[in-house]
Amino acid sequence: MHDMNIPARIIEDGPIPKHAQLRDILAELCHTQLKPGDMLPGERLLEETYGVSRITVRRAIGDLVAAGQLRRVRGKGTFVAPNPLVSRLHLASFSDEMGAQDVEASSKILLGGRSPAPDEVTEFFGTPAGTPHTHLRRLRLGDGEPYSIDDGWYNSTYVPNLLENDIYKSVYHILDTDFQVPITEADQIVTAVAADPEVAQLLDVEPGAPLLHIIRYSRSGDKPVEWCSSVYRTDRYHLSARVGRAMEE
Repeated sequence: MHDMNIPARIIEDGPIPKHAQLRDILAELCHTQLKPGDMLPGERLLEETYGVSRITVRRAIGDLVAAGQLRRVRGKGTFVAPNPLVSRLHLASFSDEMGAQDVEASSKILLGGRSPAPDEVTEFFGTPAGTPHTHLRRLRLGDGEPYSIDDGWYNSTYVPNLLENDIYKSVYHILDTDFQVPITEADQIVTAVAADPEVAQLLDVEPGAPLLHIIRYSRSGDKPVEWCSSVYRTDRYHLSARVGRAMEE
């Protein structure tokens, strides 16, 4: 467990419930002494330190788990959750977005190969039905913790041998430097889905947990290069957008 000094505060009966007082103490501890991935002090230690019941401790921790600040790992304990990655809907790669927020990006390859693409993909690419394209499915990690699953197809017309490159790193960088088709624009469709058992296991969430689902249609100029369906943990990925009012003519 992380070496720390537990804040010494007295929890008493009053207008603020005990579990809320403890929740605020633990939230402060997460921000001041602990970092993402560190273990929270054990429930027994918290009970003894603050003179509260096990129910009070579990309720305080439960509030912070629900808020995405803590995460429980069965058989191991309770840990400080990673900070959510904030995407501003611009054309940055996952690796670049992670790096901009001081999170180390990595990937686990779940599938890689060439095969006939689904109709939705070939329609976007403008190729005949059944045309083989590169299919790449990756589990995306931040500081070793699962954030998302990217299920991408890449147009073999412009990217004939993507898998011969280091696809553990930024594919957008490879598209730019190796194939001269940098992603310059994209359309995105954002919905919500429930995690099926396979996805839930990969993302370390409960089956049925809500996930953010984004389908991206990416182009390099007028060339359709990438079709990607991604699912994200909602406690680790937030979308941010600025909107303006259209002025009537």
